[in-house]
Amino acid sequence: MSAARRHADPPPPAAEFRRFVAITRRLRRECPWDRKQTHRSLGESLLEETYEVLDTLGRRNTRDLAQELGDLLLHVAMQATIAEEKREFTFAEVITGISDKLVRRHPHVFGSVKADSEARVLKNWEQIKMKEGRRSVLDGVPRHLPSLQKAMQVQRRASAVGFDWTKKSDVLAKVAEEAREAGAARTKRTREEEFGDLLFALVNYARFTGVNPEHALEGTVARFTRRFRHVERRLSGRGISPGDASLEAMDELWEEAKTKERAARRRRAP
Repeated sequence: MSAARRHADPPPPAAEFRRFVAITRRLRRECPWDRKQTHRSLGESLLEETYEVLDTLGRRNTRDLAQELGDLLLHVAMQATIAEEKREFTFAEVITGISDKLVRRHPHVFGSVKADSEARVLKNWEQIKMKEGRRSVLDGVPRHLPSLQKAMQVQRRASAVGFDWTKKSDVLAKVAEEAREAGAARTKRTREEEFGDLLFALVNYARFTGVNPEHALEGTVARFTRRFRHVERRLSGRGISPGDASLEAMDELWEEAKTKERAARRRRAP
């Protein structure tokens, strides 16, 4: 088998897609639960399915990822089916719209524009979106994004048009400045504002150094959870509940958990 044959794209799943759409439409006609759903009622479970996809990405489980992507695709199909029934738009319009948008926003792939770096691609992307009718580069940032992700999106978009720091040291200095101001705040309102500024500065530093703040915080929460459960298990083995244990005893077990984690990492290291 030739190299070109081995790496050829698989054929579009036309038959599978037609069957999937037919199943979705039949569910809307014949299933009492599916028949009852609306655009809005499906919103909460759509968010849940999105987080389940993100969870499988974090676990790097490709088998589960395929299943969760299917669940997410079902939401797209169901929303489109409801829209067809209400004569709002068709599934074909959804697919045509995203296809046209991808071609339009990637002139370096489908046209003659040159873009030899990620930064150039992002700058072109923002310029194209402005030509499409947006009044601000910040238009289109979803209101319901978690705040860390929203901060990252806003900063990336501003950066794409040149509004950004130039030196990492300046970004870190800004973090220190905001930390001092947060520490000096005296009223509840100013504490909240200054703490928000500090978080925003930290997200900026994370972005500037190539760290995803959402992933970083999730990792920290996972480590805290893992270590605290170790503390609970060890205390339980002594017949003590966390509420009855001294802080010193819990700190000692916390450090024990950290030592075990470091040892496990060294064993896994190549």
